[in-house]
Formats: sequence, structure tokens, C-alpha cells
Amino acid sequence: MIQVAVMGHGVVGSGVVEVLENHRESIAKRAKEEINIKYILDIREFPDSPYADKFTKSFDDIVNDDEVRVVAEVMGGVNPAYDFTKRCLLAGKSVVTSNKELVATKGAELLEIAKNNNVNYLFEASVGGGIPIIRPISQCLAANEFVEIAGILNGTTNFILTKMIKDNMSFEDALKMAQELGYAERNPAADVEGYDACRKIAILASLSYGKHIYPELVHTTGITKITLEDVAYASAWGGVIKLIGQVMRLDDGRLDISVEPMFISNDSQLSSVDDVFNGILVRGDATGDVVFYGKGAGKLPTASAVVADIIDCVKHLKARKYLYWADGDETLVKPYEETEFPVFIRVQADDKNAAAKKAAELFKETKTLSRNGESENEYAFTTGIMSAADQQKAVDELEKAGFSVLSRIRISDL
Repeated sequence: MIQVAVMGHGVVGSGVVEVLENHRESIAKRAKEEINIKYILDIREFPDSPYADKFTKSFDDIVNDDEVRVVAEVMGGVNPAYDFTKRCLLAGKSVVTSNKELVATKGAELLEIAKNNNVNYLFEASVGGGIPIIRPISQCLAANEFVEIAGILNGTTNFILTKMIKDNMSFEDALKMAQELGYAERNPAADVEGYDACRKIAILASLSYGKHIYPELVHTTGITKITLEDVAYASAWGGVIKLIGQVMRLDDGRLDISVEPMFISNDSQLSSVDDVFNGILVRGDATGDVVFYGKGAGKLPTASAVVADIIDCVKHLKARKYLYWADGDETLVKPYEETEFPVFIRVQADDKNAAAKKAAELFKETKTLSRNGESENEYAFTTGIMSAADQQKAVDELEKAGFSVLSRIRISDL
């Protein structure tokens, strides 16, 4: 019998306990060992829980117990999760986690500690929740060079944008609905400002290219400035707006990586990923495009991924899995200002002809874009491929000419 501990008894932690207990027999068959929860760490009281006898408030109970071989860290955040994880690994215990913030910020260090102590640090649930993505990239697609990875990595923002697209609901109203349904937190910044998706694409980039990509190196823009007018123009253009996390390796070895709202063509496989669903496209040089689709969060989907990692750790107690990346630095990432792409721009303009003429002078290959119900004092257009720096210079000149820029959204080629 293998003893395990669960650190954190929130939504995901309680789901992990539930899955381990309710599927005890089938899990034992897959792991080739019976798995028993010895400790559940939480500072709160759970007197009515059927597992009340397993709770402890002392991390020392876990780290000092040699019987505990695998620990599930489902606390979230960096502190104290980082310290607890590090100490467990140093004590010769494998750790599994759903904690995207910790993996994105401390992954290289923790993987190095795991390697040096011949234990595992696994984190399947940190990116796709219940959608398998870490294992497929590290194992099933390991023969590929990864040309690009891109996707809808946050279900909350996708739900909000879907409501704006399908139901003509304002951002504010869609966010309120997401909060009422439990899809968004009271403070939704991590979702709507793009931080959650940033951490996830940083993890995927680190895993795929072998060097740690820190979240602060990822240009990140959320969806708070997206309007119904933008949604209508995207439709007229022939697509939808999605919050996309994207990374691709350039010829010089650097990575082009960002999280931002993008115009996505209706022909793209990602355009029809709606509501709280996620879709992750992996473009390999051998396989071509492979898409992983499903609910990226939720109690039991995420818990199932955590438990799968526990099973994997139990099966590899004496044979470490190779999941690793080295530390990295800012030289790995191409500055966003140098990144080149076409863009959609909407301006306030009393004289549309003058706005069109000025836009054509400043931007490459402009094309006027119109929509139903278009305001008399707005002008919208798309551009050819330009660097983000050149776009900003042109935007500044456009505003100097008296045209207020209302929206600027990247156009994707996914």
C-alpha cells in the first residue's frame, strides 16, 4: 500500500480526495498498488467530513513521515506551496500539482530538485485541467519539433466572449453572469486580464522548447477593452474574437510568445470553441495540427488529472519519469515590439474619408472594414503585416492627426 497526502481541501483538493476514495479499486488496478490517503492538510476545520480523521494542520506531519511517498499540492498560489513542495521533493517524496502559478514561476527549480532527488514533479492539471496536454506533448508527440502551440486556455474569458458574440451581451454583463454561474471569481483579474492564460502558455513553452519561459517575459493583454463593436467587426471580417495564448519558435531559435485577444477566422479549428471550453492546437513538424478540446477547469475534471499523475508517480517510484526543462532568461524571447502581424484598428472619425487617407499613409495594405449598424463617426480597417513597434508609431501619428484610436486587435493566421 502506498501512502499519499493531499495539501489543500478546496475545490480541487476535495475532488482529488473524492476521486481517490470513490475509485479506489480501479485506481489500484491501474497503479498496481493500493493507494491510501494518510493526510489531508488544511488550516480549516472539517468536523463533518467522512475523512475527518485524516486532516492535519501541520505540514511537518507530512514531510517527516517516511511512509508518505506521493504528495498532491492543490493549494494554489506560490506561498506556502513553493516551500512545501520544495521540502517534499528534498525529502524524497514525489509531488503532483494543479498549481499553474507555481509551475510557471518556479518550475525549472523544482524540476531540478526532483531530478537530483530521483523523484517526480508532475503537473498535468496545471494547464488544461481535465484536458490531457502535458503528457501528450512530453510523450506522444515527443518525436516532433513543435512549430507552434496556440489555444484558448481560459474558460472564463471564452465564456464571456461567447456571450458577447452569440447573445450580443456587453462585457460587463457577461462577466457578471460568469460570476453568478461560478465561472469567474469575485476578483476576476487573473482571468480577464490574461494572467491565467499567460501562466499556461509559459508552461507549455517551457515544456516544448526545453528552457524555462517566465510569465513576465510573455506579452499579455486581457479582454477588458473588447466591445460589442469589435465583435461585430470581427464577424464582418469573417471570424470571431478569442483570447489566444500562442508560442512559436523562430528561425533564430528565439520564441515569439504572447497572450492577447485576436481575430480568428471562421475557418480555424479554434473559432468554434465556445463557452467554458478550451481548445489547444499543437502544430508539429511530423503530425501537423493536433487539437485538444474540453473543459479546462472544474472540480472533478481537474481532480482526475491530478489523480492520474498520482498513479503515474506510484508506478514510477523506482524509475523516474523524464519531465524536465532547464532554467531560462529573457534572451529566449523575441521582444514583442519586434513581432510582426496584421492588425484591426477602429478609430473615432467625423471625416471617414480623411481617416481612410491618413490610415493608408501610415499603415501597410489597409483595407476598410464595415459592419451593420456602423456609427457615423467611426472608421475601421485592417492592415498588412507590420511590427508591433511600427504599428504603435503609426497609431501615435494617427492620434496626432485627430483620430482617436478606440480598438487595436491582432489578426491571427491560426
